[in-house]
Amino acid sequence: MESRSAAPAGGPGSEALGDPRRWLILGVICTAYLMVGLDMTVMNLALPSAQEALEFSNSDRQWIVTAYALPFGSLLLFSGRLSDIIGRKESFLIGLTGFAGASAVGGAATNFEMLVTARACQGAFASMLAPACLALLATTFHDPKEKAKAFGIYSAVAASGAGLGLILGGALVSALNWRWCMYVNLVFAVVAFAGSVMLMQREPKTGAKLDVPGVVLASGGMFCLVYGFANAADEGWGTTSTWGVLVLGGALLLVFAFSQTRATNALLPPRILLDRNRGGAYFTVLLVGTGMFGVMLFLIYYMQTNLDYSAITSGVALLPMVVCTTVGASAGAIRLMPKYGPRPLVTFGLVLSALGMAWLTVIGVDSGYVTHLLGPLMVVGLGMGFIYAAALRTGTSGVEPRDAGIASACVNTGQQLGGAVGTALLNTIAATATGNWLESNVQGQPSQSQLDLAAIDGYTTVFWWCTALFVIGAVVAGLMLRGGPLPTPAEGPAEEKADGKPEELSEETKTA
Repeated sequence: MESRSAAPAGGPGSEALGDPRRWLILGVICTAYLMVGLDMTVMNLALPSAQEALEFSNSDRQWIVTAYALPFGSLLLFSGRLSDIIGRKESFLIGLTGFAGASAVGGAATNFEMLVTARACQGAFASMLAPACLALLATTFHDPKEKAKAFGIYSAVAASGAGLGLILGGALVSALNWRWCMYVNLVFAVVAFAGSVMLMQREPKTGAKLDVPGVVLASGGMFCLVYGFANAADEGWGTTSTWGVLVLGGALLLVFAFSQTRATNALLPPRILLDRNRGGAYFTVLLVGTGMFGVMLFLIYYMQTNLDYSAITSGVALLPMVVCTTVGASAGAIRLMPKYGPRPLVTFGLVLSALGMAWLTVIGVDSGYVTHLLGPLMVVGLGMGFIYAAALRTGTSGVEPRDAGIASACVNTGQQLGGAVGTALLNTIAATATGNWLESNVQGQPSQSQLDLAAIDGYTTVFWWCTALFVIGAVVAGLMLRGGPLPTPAEGPAEEKADGKPEELSEETKTA
């Protein structure tokens, strides 16, 4: 008979494999996760308008973004395990309701403090919603072919969310005002909430327990890392508030890693990370989160500052990348993953992304969109689609139902931490390259054309670094990920313990 891992008990749609509600549930999950993905970037294009309306300073402006990232990144592991304890549907509903409420408050903000508080609450509730979405997906579909299709759709949504946020943000700011970048979440939330209440079933308790010391260490360490990198992007690396906090964060995470090998109810059981495929998937998401800021951040700077694109034009210019990402994610998850497994998809996706980044280094002061931007955007988008198609599926593969939430949280943690690292590291690289160009080529006060050339030198330097990052990632991922398709639960190896030895199946599982 099938083991429990072959068909996780109690997941939505688990009563009947042919239950048509599972596809409607997928639509609900994707709607909710799209809202979270959009909010990673939708406010970026609204910041100038919000700053003018609420009259806050340039130094305060970065906190509109950082306030969202800090609780999101630092609470993901805790929230992922919490969903294993209280139930994925419950976590989903709490996260969804809280996110909608925070969005409404943020849209109605009358001052800077109110907006920052709302963004922080959005991040906290997003940390519950994001891993619950992926865990629900992993436990809803059991048939391998259907699961491949479901992950293809979800991967397309996850991979394109940030790009769609820029497009939607530009459209809302241009057509309405910045407040609608917050209010628009209510539309997604109402649809997802109604669907989840009608379609999702409550799951039986998984038996997972909370590791309180692990929560404190992991959340504190992640908070320090995200804050440290965010501070480095604005204040530089030489301040105590940057390197001191980063050192503290690293120390807390080292203690956390050591404690997990001895904890009775570990927050992040070593068995989750020590699987080569899952470890490779988490590494890939971290790397992509870092490198993608080379496109999302600096290409927007280039289009708006040097090419004089408006907010809506900049967003629409990224649409071909979003379309190619969707195509790559769907084709990769549905057609290629079941046949070839994650290693060729991730490796090829990283190589494609590297080629696209290298292609972007030819931009100049008066580059045309079709001649210089369209091609590399499409190549990068296709590569990202292949990567997400493989990484999201692999990051939750082979885990028991009791660990689905924490495994999903690891995927989202890599994305959030990668974004924080990318913002700080690439900002520093661009600023250094721009300063070096001015020092080498300008004497006295630089002209506007010289400032433009210096800025472009900074952008292209970042694109070369991203190229190298993706090439290194392709090599490492190719070595870490196993060859061949992912094993189906009924055929897969026994779960490994922290020491790497197979764990004996429990009597309960043997008789399931």
